[in-house]
Amino acid sequence: MTSASSNSPRPRRAREANATFVLVHGVCTSSFMWAPIQRELALLGHRSFAVDLPGHGFDAQYSAAYQAPQDLDAWATEPSALAGVTLQDNVDMVVDVVRRVAEHGPVVLVGASLGGTTITGVGNTIPDLVDRLVYISGWSCVARPNPIAYMQEPEFADNLMAPLAALNVGDPAELGVGRANYRTADPVMLAGLKAAMMADSTDDQFRAFLNILQPDESLAVMMSDARAHADTWGTIARSYIRLTEDRSLPVAMQDRLIAEANALTPGNPYDVHTLATSHVGFLLQPAEVAGILDQLTI
Repeated sequence: MTSASSNSPRPRRAREANATFVLVHGVCTSSFMWAPIQRELALLGHRSFAVDLPGHGFDAQYSAAYQAPQDLDAWATEPSALAGVTLQDNVDMVVDVVRRVAEHGPVVLVGASLGGTTITGVGNTIPDLVDRLVYISGWSCVARPNPIAYMQEPEFADNLMAPLAALNVGDPAELGVGRANYRTADPVMLAGLKAAMMADSTDDQFRAFLNILQPDESLAVMMSDARAHADTWGTIARSYIRLTEDRSLPVAMQDRLIAEANALTPGNPYDVHTLATSHVGFLLQPAEVAGILDQLTI
């Protein structure tokens, strides 16, 4: 058993005000989502680097059948470039980024939503190069291996994602990805998506967010073992930003993830902050998010 003293946070290598924030996106999105927060971080004098995980950003696959007019039958069977991407691929990419960024000073690694599994893997791999981990309503798995396993638990019951299964196109088992039609014109589906993801936005803001999403996400990433290790990840200072209006990853589940991690490393608990916003609504409060991140460097 690991003692509380052995997983106390390591001394900081330098004042974290000189840190670079490495930002890791969540499911079906990309570095583009971080632009509002990067602007605010820059105004506070901070460097930041927003990652595009493998197969995301300008490497994303936007089928002609996904465009307008859509051909859902053709799209349902089109192979996905993301089908072979694993969580380890994501971790390896961010490890490489962190190694390069760490040459210039301390690193604060930030993960939102599914991006939490990647930053956990990085913390497991190179704890000496990460000065702080920050989860924004992010999956930090401890007692269960991955988000799919946690979704069967009672703390997830308050989510609004289940009715959105009708957005799925094709057979995930055959494609190796979840494929969602974010360009649907169905008003019921659009209203359900907004309620689950970004209820605190205007309709125009929500549509703008939908238009930076990509349709495919690897099942292997979501189903890989993403558990934190006490002797590596558990030595890194860490913070959690709870989103109380989140109906994709409900706050009850966020609180469970925090409690499990604190039990794993009682000498190094989460530093917890709270915003009253939805799962991606925090992007509409960039000054508040940047302000929290700025506090972590003092």
